[in-house]
Amino acid sequence: MVIDFLDKFSENLSKTTVVILDQAPIHTSDICMAKLDEWERKKLKLFWLPTYSPKLNLIYILWKFIKYEWIEINAYSSWKNLLNYLRKVLNNFGREYVINFV
Repeated sequence: MVIDFLDKFSENLSKTTVVILDQAPIHTSDICMAKLDEWERKKLKLFWLPTYSPKLNLIYILWKFIKYEWIEINAYSSWKNLLNYLRKVLNNFGREYVINFV
């Protein structure tokens, strides 16, 4: 899926575009590495974050806010409850739930 996405994403780039990836095995696999030259010719470059760098990976920052600031303790009382809280946060992210980096 990642390779298919990057293939399609790179089809119509008009300027050099950098995609930032973490060090997940799928992002560093031989098959992904074999596509680097092709993607670079299409103006797509990949940049990998250092191994385990949660402060640089936005999903870790988002998850930290979800876990410690936005979800109430009773969200963990059941799987269904947790899913409902997560849906509420994700559906209202950017409006009711905002991360300020200032």
